[in-house]
This record gives sequence, structure tokens and C-alpha cells, in this order.
Amino acid sequence: MTTTNVPPLVEQLKGGLDAPICLTWELTYACNLACVHCLSSSGRRDPKELSTAEAISVVDQLADLSVFYINVGGGEPMIRKDFFEIIDHATSRNVGVKFSTNGYYIDKPAAERLAATDLLDIQISLDGFDESTNDAVRGPGSWKAARAAMDNLAASNFGEFKISIVATRHNVDQLDDYKRMADEYGAQLRVTRLRPSGRGVDSYQDLRLTNPQQQQIFRWILDHPDVLTGDSFFHLNALGSSTGESLPGLNLCGAGRIVCLIDPIGDVYACPFVIHDQFKAGNVRDDGGFAHVWRESELFTSLREPDSAGACASCGSYDECGGGCMAAKFFTGIPLDGPDPDCVLGHADEAVAAASGNVPAPSQDHSRPVRITVKQ
Repeated sequence: MTTTNVPPLVEQLKGGLDAPICLTWELTYACNLACVHCLSSSGRRDPKELSTAEAISVVDQLADLSVFYINVGGGEPMIRKDFFEIIDHATSRNVGVKFSTNGYYIDKPAAERLAATDLLDIQISLDGFDESTNDAVRGPGSWKAARAAMDNLAASNFGEFKISIVATRHNVDQLDDYKRMADEYGAQLRVTRLRPSGRGVDSYQDLRLTNPQQQQIFRWILDHPDVLTGDSFFHLNALGSSTGESLPGLNLCGAGRIVCLIDPIGDVYACPFVIHDQFKAGNVRDDGGFAHVWRESELFTSLREPDSAGACASCGSYDECGGGCMAAKFFTGIPLDGPDPDCVLGHADEAVAAASGNVPAPSQDHSRPVRITVKQ
């Protein structure tokens, strides 16, 4: 019997797939909120936004590629008048939909309609267990709206929706409270990492976890294996290099390999956290559509090349953390082969200090203008 040496799954995934396992699709830049860490700097609708017919075409392209599911976001996706038409078409093509919402538009009738939709999962964003912590990040009234949406979903027997939080230095001590809340709703808790993307570039230093807090959340996630993290925290695995402990997930940067982002105007980026011209691979309106961008773009082809350890080559924990998050490096001014700015071993401290004042600005900013009232 002949045996063939097959590389481990993660090594195979690093070389890219014929189609993404899943992708994020921001349906609109329009949003009724102005969260200070918004990865897409949303607020105003872009006049070049994909039409309903174009969005339906994108769904068909993804279905033909056998994409398993799409993460629908924004902005606030439910602002689009054709929101239900798009997700209904996706589920009719057996493309699962997971969508993130601030909850403002999930009234009782909407909750009942959502509960009757197959292949649908919902994430309600909440960045503080209490109103003051949440609203400082997401804006006045956002906590009450999110809680009302959860109540409506529970009353409609939607099932196991998600409560999604971005971990910051102000809410990390509330993780146990969040977990109890999720359990009481029969929901799942999802905890993700703060990235310096979009408006998060400006709020990152004020919201990022301290080093002790990173160690705290590493232990907490290990102790709560039923909490979802979406591979957000693989950079923390350096903490387990001496004990063999590892957070659940693939523990790799999947940008352009197994995931990507389609933005509201059809531009395709390597991941949701690098909405910048340097990481734009093409547009779904181009000849060949999404499939051509995914399979043929120079950017994605280059991202699928073997990684270089770069500045992390001499670190004994590189195999565990993989050098961290590409987007976090880019938007803090660190070279892509440098250490993650939140390196738990402190190897990025000098690089972060050296990059101060030389941080790339996001290419897209749809934030609403700040109105200044002049007192007479």
C-alpha cells in the first residue's frame, strides 16, 4: 500500500481555496449609529452602492461557487429596503446568512419574519453589559435598542441568536456578566478582538486591552469553550507556547486564503479589517465577477505565498501566534512581517512607538459630518 504525505489542514488552507469558506459582505455604508470603533467608518450611504439586481447576482455567483455562508453586515444592513429580498434569495440558493445588526430595526414583526427564515443566524452587537459602558462606544440609546431586539427575538422563538461583543479595556471585566446574559436568553456569546480599522484607528489606543487584560481574556476563553471567538485572538496563543495550551480555531490569518470582504460598492478586500486600497483585489462588477477576483487577483495570489517570519523569526512562539493580525499591523504602521501591535510578549512595543504619527488612514470614510453648534 502506498502512502502519500498530506500536509496538515492549516498548511493546505494557507495556500488558498478555489472559493472562500465564508466571506463578509457589507451591504451598505449607511448606519444610524456612529460607533467609535466601526471597522468600515460607516454612516452615509455610498451612491455607488450595488443595486438590488447586482446584489442578487452576487448571491448567485457565491452559490455557484458553493460558498457555505456569508457574514452580512454594514453599516446597518437592515437599513436597505431590499434587505429581506437579498437574504431570502441567499437562503433559497442554500447560502447560509449570518448577519450583524445593532438591533434598532428588529421590532416584533421583523423578529417574527426572521424567526421564520431558514439558514439564518443573527448577531446583536453590544459593547457593554451596562448602558453606560456600551453607549460610550456605540452611542446613546444603542444599549436599549439592542436589549429590545434580543427580547423580541426571544419572544418570537427565534432560537439561539448571538450576542456579539468587541473586547475592550472597559468591558473585559464584564465577560462573566455577558455569559450569564447569553445563557438567560438561550443565546450564544461571541467575543471578538478590537482592531485598529476604520474609525477604530483613532480609538484603538483608548480601547485596546492592556497586557494583563490580554492574559485575562486568554484564560477566560480557555475556560469557556462554548464561547465563539471567530479566530480573533490567535495572536494570544504565544501565552500558551510553554504549556501547549491553544485557543480554539485554525489560528491563522485567512485573509485572501479562506475569507475576504465584499464592500457595499462591490470592491473586494482581503479581509473586513483592511478596507484600504493596498488590500483591494478587484470588484464584483469587473469581467468574470467575484470568481475571477478570488482566483486570479495578484493580491490574493501573493497572500497565498508561504509566510515569512520576518522580525518574529527569532521568537520561539512564532509557530503558535503566526505573527498575529495583518490588519492590526498595517493600521498601526508596523511592517506586515513585523510583530502584532498587541504582542503579548512585548516584542512590538518599540515598533508601535517608532510608527507613531506614521499610521495609514483608511481609504474609505463614510462617517457622517460632525455638526458643531456655535453658541450665540
